[in-house]
Amino acid sequence: MEFSHPNHSLVVNVPAKLNLFLEVLARRKDGYHELENLMVAVSIYDSLFFAVDHSGKLELDCAWASGLTIESGRREASAMDPLPDPQANLVWRAVAQLRQRAGVELGAAIRLVKRIPSAAGLGGASGDAAAGLLLANRAWGLNWSRDKLSTVAAEIGSDIPFFLNCEPAVYCGRGDQLRRVVEFCRLSVVVVRPPTGLGTADVYRQCRPAETSVPLLPLLLAGQSGNLPLVAKCMTNRLQPAAVRLSPWIQTLQRIFEQSDCLGHQMTGSGSSYFGICRNSRHARRVANQIRSLGVGRVFSASTFPTSPLGTNDPNRRIRYGDYRGSHQARGGF
Repeated sequence: MEFSHPNHSLVVNVPAKLNLFLEVLARRKDGYHELENLMVAVSIYDSLFFAVDHSGKLELDCAWASGLTIESGRREASAMDPLPDPQANLVWRAVAQLRQRAGVELGAAIRLVKRIPSAAGLGGASGDAAAGLLLANRAWGLNWSRDKLSTVAAEIGSDIPFFLNCEPAVYCGRGDQLRRVVEFCRLSVVVVRPPTGLGTADVYRQCRPAETSVPLLPLLLAGQSGNLPLVAKCMTNRLQPAAVRLSPWIQTLQRIFEQSDCLGHQMTGSGSSYFGICRNSRHARRVANQIRSLGVGRVFSASTFPTSPLGTNDPNRRIRYGDYRGSHQARGGF
């Protein structure tokens, strides 16, 4: 949900993502991998505040949400990695790139409140960068189309184009080329980010492309029909075996989820977060409480977005994709 802040800044709550399907088809000549990738947005949020600076300064203040360390406990707090310097942050890089491409002299004061764990395969940094592009585009009055913004987004990071709409979608190439938006049912999930993360490049270096690729179509059909057990059965992540070789936490979480009564489970993205599909939101909360008691990291019960949250006819839908029920939830960290 987007709303006006007292200092007239624009505010957006930025969701995380889950990879329900991630197949590595081949290694490309440019060093990247050819992927087939089904991503969905999930209700774990960062918050981005954006205000125009008429002096031309571009400043970013980034911090973990206040109270998060206390609420999470010592083991879970270790899952919050140090945040990068402002000019190394994807938000700053994306907004600076857009400003250069658009040839504008306006600046921005940006405040990023983090809740999505980093090095987790949840796309937190990519989603924040996409939100920065969308809000800068609006605040600076550029009126660039989504396709035009996508060209800037893809230069900064592979997952960023997905977050310009946050609709369930299949991406190919190195994960940045939209193949098609798909109809997919809402999923209730439990997500765990263990105390240590994984570097995306490290995981891909360990990955071996599929000799025989897993077909995506059965998962798409299951999601369209709302067949949750079949959705869980058809999920795959080719990066998971590589991640297992790099972090013992992946197998630990796999064993924990196997002992739960989730319908299915796997790692998301390049890890280190792991998730399970539950029967409904009540089931997800129960499983989350059980896993949280084990002290294995930050644990979330959440749900995916079955379609763009405001529908395809809303002209502002590309910005207003958070679904918080009140502005108080977006003020953490201030």
